[in-house]
Amino acid sequence: MSGQTRERAPADWYRWQDGDLLLSLRVLPRAKRDELVGPAGEYFKVRITAPPVEGKANDHLCRYLARLFGVPRSQIEFLAGRQARLKRLRIRAPSRLPEAIPCD
Repeated sequence: MSGQTRERAPADWYRWQDGDLLLSLRVLPRAKRDELVGPAGEYFKVRITAPPVEGKANDHLCRYLARLFGVPRSQIEFLAGRQARLKRLRIRAPSRLPEAIPCD
């Protein structure tokens, strides 16, 4: 690209709304460790150790995200995908952000 600057498009997997962070996640259960993997198209990949049985994965995911974002579990709300690997969540007023999550 000679002489042109390329603007970075905003990520599709997160959005800020009135101080709340809306995330689109692709959750990979039964992993060796809990970790934020990174963006993958319209979703952000997250690995968790819990199995996808009887809500254990969702509970584990909420505890993990609450710890990462410095909020009580009650501030994490499922917007969609409670029974799927592709999930949309709201994190109400996160007090901190992992490096992988932009703050703009």
